[in-house]
Amino acid sequence: MVTPHTTPPPPDGLDGAGLRVGIVAARWNPMIVDRLVAGARRAVESVGAIAVESSAPGSFELPFATQVLARSGTVDAIVALGAVVRGETTHYEIVSTECAAGIMRVQLDTGVPIGFGVLTVEDESQALARSEPAGGHNVGESATLAAIEMAALARREGT
Repeated sequence: MVTPHTTPPPPDGLDGAGLRVGIVAARWNPMIVDRLVAGARRAVESVGAIAVESSAPGSFELPFATQVLARSGTVDAIVALGAVVRGETTHYEIVSTECAAGIMRVQLDTGVPIGFGVLTVEDESQALARSEPAGGHNVGESATLAAIEMAALARREGT
């Protein structure tokens, strides 16, 4: 039996006041990514942070876009949003693997936390189930809250 998911609430006391959060969204698969962006905006608002939005052509370009933003010094955290849907070729594996590895490298190299809100799914129905409206499961929302939580940790620890 599959348990329905909902986006977990922010941890008690998570305070994003004064934090600037970069929301970097791929423009490929806009129907899905727009839903993820809506979730990211909800998360930013729920903790009193400030959103700074930008985009990239697709998920493969997200590591570079997040690197540019992280190095700019204008944000405390970033969330990368995109959707990679399996097709008939190996393109899916290449894009999803390199996107994840690149984003991980950027956050470790720059010290700016990045929430991974890139869906890697078999079909559109799986993407829709992971990008639900308010009150449902939305990876954009949960990835943004994770990035904000890590930025708050860095702020507390003075890094």
